[in-house]
Amino acid sequence: MARPQLLIDTDPGVDDALAILMAHAHADIAGLGIAAGNVGLAHTVRNARTLVDLLGATIPVFGGCPSPLVRMPEEDAAFVHGTDGFGDVGFPAPVAPVADEAAALALLRLTRERPGELTLVALAPLTNLALALRLDPTLPQRVKRLVVMGGAVTGHGNTGKIPAEFNIGFDPEAAHVVFEGFPEFDLVDWEATLRHAFDDAEFDQWLAAGDKRADFFGKIFGTARAYNASHDRHGVVAADALAMAVAIDPAIVTRSERRHVAVELDGRLTRGATVVDWAGRLGRPANANVVLELDRERFAALIRGALGAS
Repeated sequence: MARPQLLIDTDPGVDDALAILMAHAHADIAGLGIAAGNVGLAHTVRNARTLVDLLGATIPVFGGCPSPLVRMPEEDAAFVHGTDGFGDVGFPAPVAPVADEAAALALLRLTRERPGELTLVALAPLTNLALALRLDPTLPQRVKRLVVMGGAVTGHGNTGKIPAEFNIGFDPEAAHVVFEGFPEFDLVDWEATLRHAFDDAEFDQWLAAGDKRADFFGKIFGTARAYNASHDRHGVVAADALAMAVAIDPAIVTRSERRHVAVELDGRLTRGATVVDWAGRLGRPANANVVLELDRERFAALIRGALGAS
């Protein structure tokens, strides 16, 4: 069977790293567009290059927008991922280059060169995608699928704005542009991530059985793992990995619902919240396939393969 062809927008980030390891193991990667999000753009670009070095790959890395479209963010996620986004391990300077092309422009170029071929996997705040859409609103016509990791579909978010999830909350205007601009996309939200956490002991077995990729991930995961354990997040929570599983293997989804999803831009307590029209009261067409459940064994197998533990 042909390997999926992926174009990834990401802000590495510990769980981004696992998702990219999965993509390299099970798909072909046309490029990595890099956004600010978990930490600042200088760190996320460096981390993407470090991953490319680890994999010995020739994946192009495209630096993106260093800030949200309109307002500066109220918080990043360094307290989860470490100041550098990779657990403050202190890796040497990467060798892999940064392409001399902005991420939004690369996204448009690659989809023009390969119309209908690329699944776009959005693991970061949606700033780069929104910029690309504003430059060329026909972008959705050239993308095979769009898979978004973001949102909290019943308001159980993970930011200071309680109903909001981090990626959407970091740049709500960008999410609004993307959700309005794409007539359909798969949405893998934060709440689904929590439902599909892995048992710690099981995950440790995979790390012990893996190769250099598992060693690398075990090092960078320490800070995030300690944070989760101290904040009542049980098991190994891997948000971007869940979205990547859906991108790699669409049949892994066992339950989903098509609904209209919008983004709250103005609420004092709810800015960045994803608002799902569960009852169809607005009369708007469904734009999101909200992923609710997926095959856990197939998800686990994709991660084991990414760590060299299969």
